[in-house]
Amino acid sequence: MADERDEGEPTEDPTPKRLEEAIRRGDVVKSFEVSTWFTIAGGTLTLLVFAGPMAASLQTALRGVLANSYQIHTDGPAVLELAQGLAWRVLAALGIPFVLLMLAALGGTALQHRILFSIEPLVPKLSKISPAAGLARLFSTQALANFAKGFAKLAIVGAVLTALLWPQRQRIAALVGADPAAVLPFTRTLTMQMLGTVVAILAVVAVADYLFQYRQWYERQKMSVREMKEEFRQTEGDPLIKGKLRQLRAQRSRKRMMAEVPKASVVITNPTHFAVALKYERGMNAPVCVAKGVDLIARRIREVAEANGVAVVENPPLARALHATVEIDQEIPAEHYRAVAEIIGYLMRLRRLVAR
Repeated sequence: MADERDEGEPTEDPTPKRLEEAIRRGDVVKSFEVSTWFTIAGGTLTLLVFAGPMAASLQTALRGVLANSYQIHTDGPAVLELAQGLAWRVLAALGIPFVLLMLAALGGTALQHRILFSIEPLVPKLSKISPAAGLARLFSTQALANFAKGFAKLAIVGAVLTALLWPQRQRIAALVGADPAAVLPFTRTLTMQMLGTVVAILAVVAVADYLFQYRQWYERQKMSVREMKEEFRQTEGDPLIKGKLRQLRAQRSRKRMMAEVPKASVVITNPTHFAVALKYERGMNAPVCVAKGVDLIARRIREVAEANGVAVVENPPLARALHATVEIDQEIPAEHYRAVAEIIGYLMRLRRLVAR
């Protein structure tokens, strides 16, 4: 019973196949902090680079409207045409920054995992509406980690921004009566400092959160011993079946080999441990090994050869050498030509004498 429980526990590292299946299901590493950081960093960069051109473009578009407001017709078609013209100018001014923000958001996702489309997360599941499952998720490790993470972010960002703004409190209070032309540069500088500080803090948070999410995801994919065995059977085949197949192939190969023994010219033996059956006919370059084996198979080769009138010659050194250097259906190596030729030549002369 203990072994069965152990085999059902997810204690083994997931295989590449298991990880790939999880990704196809849509179960991937997702850190919202990484996506948030990319969005905020992209917005900060956009403001830093395009704030001036955007402001100039919007100023040009609106200045004409304000300067010529007394000439604007207020009937329906004229107002609609004016609104459409302003909308196109605003889109032209904000188009490139908006595209950059979209690319930043996609980059935050693509950095964590490849872009994929899966409908499995959208499939209705009872666990999603189960009160018990909802409570379990509410008080899960992930929920507690998210709460601690959110609280830590607020505390850290708040403390750093307070430290950044506190020395500027007098200047900020004086902006109430300051010239608007002086307010904008100061506000822009202070805003960029605040955004840069937030981006730096959130970068650390994003890296830490991604590592935590990856660990949680990896632990979630761990497999039990039973699942490992099942996957192995699915990918590599059942070991018992593969063993049976190997046994059947070996038996068939052995049967084919034994069927060639009666056609052999000679069987060279150890005499008890090795047996190599050779076939030679006129016109062949060299004798060919048609069967070989050790112990029980060697004895079977000798029995088949004797039953079919094939000469059995005892030559232990040659039998061992041939068994080690030649495979079935291959010609014997050149270094054994002379020794084998003497044996086959002697047997051929002996047959001719008997035939007379």
